[in-house]
Amino acid sequence: MTKVCYGSDGLKMRHVVTSLPASKIPPSKLYTKKYCPRGEMENRIKEQQLDLLADRTSTQTFQSNKLRLWIHSWAYVLINAFRQHCLKKTSLAKATVGRIRLNLLKLGARIKISCRRIIIAIASACPYQDILSIANKRIKTIPNTG
Repeated sequence: MTKVCYGSDGLKMRHVVTSLPASKIPPSKLYTKKYCPRGEMENRIKEQQLDLLADRTSTQTFQSNKLRLWIHSWAYVLINAFRQHCLKKTSLAKATVGRIRLNLLKLGARIKISCRRIIIAIASACPYQDILSIANKRIKTIPNTG
């Protein structure tokens, strides 16, 4: 099967080689229902490996490597849920995990702890203040299930 598209970038041809007969699944559905979701899943695996360093299993025991992989998987699930619930309709709504990590989670801040509250002071030159404010408001609206 070959898919041919023409857009602003010019002519794009995509080829899919399969042993599935066309009578079983039409070529258009093969591309949209099988090929594209598989590519999207591979992108998510690559995102977890590269952005969260989930492919690092360099400790000596199997148990510690398994724990490390679990922690990276939990981090991916948490950041993905954060993206879906707190960053929708912002410029980071479709950002990769690595971009969210670098732009929102790796910030320099001054933390002041008192008896009643925790104050996090972020520099006024932070380029993502508006998105952080939106995300903070939205994360407070998530119901506590515990």
